[in-house]
Amino acid sequence: EVQLVESGGGLVQPGGSLRLSCAASGFTFDDYAMSWVRQAPGKGLEWVSAISWNGGSTAYAESMKGRFTISRDNAKNTLYLQMNSLKSEDTAVYYCVKKSVAVGDYWGQGTQVTVSS
Repeated sequence: EVQLVESGGGLVQPGGSLRLSCAASGFTFDDYAMSWVRQAPGKGLEWVSAISWNGGSTAYAESMKGRFTISRDNAKNTLYLQMNSLKSEDTAVYYCVKKSVAVGDYWGQGTQVTVSS
């Protein structure tokens, strides 16, 4: 069974940093591009970042450019999101997503990030 388990969320002050991890299992991890998506309280889903199967290509939403860095370690079947210069508007549940046109995307359970002084 496909499993995506996010971790690393928590409470952080504005301007602080946090590193999220997503442990993947149940599929060939390096066959798939991966994404991070978030949902702020009372708001819809917002795409954050994406990375190609080998980490060679990355993309970010405009508001995250220069602050967030997506990466992956295929040997460890793990996806990461390094978040710096955090703002209160970054408060959201962050989801790790396995991207697949053929069978549809698969989402993890999410991890809560709260940015507050």
